[in-house]
Amino acid sequence: MPNSNITLNRLNTSEPDFEDRLAKLLQRDMIVSDEVTTIVSDILQQVKTRGDAAVLEYTNQFDFGAESMGDLLVSPELMQEALDSISKEQRDALSHAAERIRAYHEKQKQESWTYKEADGSVYGQKISPLKRVGVYVPGGKANYPSSMLMLAIPAQVAGVKEITATVPTIYGEEGRLVFAAAALAGVTQLYTIGGAQAIAALAYGTQTIEKVDKIAGPGNIFVTVAKKLVFGEVGIDMIAGPSELTIICDGKTNPDWIAMDLFSQAEHDEQAQSILIASDASFLEEVKRSIDRLLPTMSRHEIICESMSKRGIFIQVRDLQEAAQVSNLIAPEHLEISVEDPDALLDSIDNAGAIFMGRYSAEALGDYCAGPSHVLPTSGSAKFFSALGVYDFQKRSSIINCSEAGAHVLAGTASIIARNERLEAHALSAEYRLKHADK
Repeated sequence: MPNSNITLNRLNTSEPDFEDRLAKLLQRDMIVSDEVTTIVSDILQQVKTRGDAAVLEYTNQFDFGAESMGDLLVSPELMQEALDSISKEQRDALSHAAERIRAYHEKQKQESWTYKEADGSVYGQKISPLKRVGVYVPGGKANYPSSMLMLAIPAQVAGVKEITATVPTIYGEEGRLVFAAAALAGVTQLYTIGGAQAIAALAYGTQTIEKVDKIAGPGNIFVTVAKKLVFGEVGIDMIAGPSELTIICDGKTNPDWIAMDLFSQAEHDEQAQSILIASDASFLEEVKRSIDRLLPTMSRHEIICESMSKRGIFIQVRDLQEAAQVSNLIAPEHLEISVEDPDALLDSIDNAGAIFMGRYSAEALGDYCAGPSHVLPTSGSAKFFSALGVYDFQKRSSIINCSEAGAHVLAGTASIIARNERLEAHALSAEYRLKHADK
């Protein structure tokens, strides 16, 4: 029987050192060793200069055997074959999830706009999809068909014509759902490569893989460091860390539900973080008893146990408003507001990747089929990043169409500012449009 009595980190906002202790338990600094950075930098350089040959070498070294890039390509026909071969139950589930994800993201689409001034000048914004994007779907400890849907469908809705996916899973029975999901999501090219070598191939291009404009998707520390290093060469969505869940509860939700929600994050990996905030000390104890009773029944109990013991936190607050303040400090990837009237608390929440309202909105539903993408900011970056969406795959170009009269009005203003900045050519460029400067 697995150990069912784990020790949780406990904090109380009434303690004078609360914020310091919370910051230490959150461990938000992404500590990357010089060794990891050196390894990733070398992989990037090798793929940049040697292309396919380097990708094959690293795939054989880190993942599985392949003799040619053709062995790593999953064609659209193979994706469709995977979709056709899964059970009806699996296909219906994937299709239902895909439909909901697509419907949600259709509402995010932005349209070009313009307005016309009295002098005839026109200003506005042109919305264009990116031409080619790369989506990195993690693998290794598990396969994630849900991530394939959550990454590729928003890109497809945005109007991206070429979606290149990479996943470190060999084509076969084990990863069949991932490839089936790719067929549903509109992926145009798919390669079974992972790690920093996949990021390098997408960022720089190889003899086989075309360079993309932007890379989206989470991964391990090597993937994360690679994305940071190629930023600027290509766009990236965000820097993703371990998965996180914070729950604010008023003490009236079934404690077994709360325990299982905490488990649902903790089972991702040992670095995942599950946090419960409540004002009722007795409710925190009820949830702890549920954890101790349910943990031995979980198939991934060892991972959950380590995650909860090292990174799980119970926080006692004075009231729900203080709970919201603490949640804003945490800025969690996922936030459950498991209270009687979640709408009353929503305006107090400033920082969260996704907000799950009410007792029935389990975070797990958002992972698979609620609709919004589950690719979310982690490690406190919800203070400045947003959930992945259609807007990540669109770009905005400003439109400036000055009439002659409008140019004359603006030229005077531009000339004054330019000359104060000592940029003479700027000033003259504007002044040449003035009527009195016409020759």
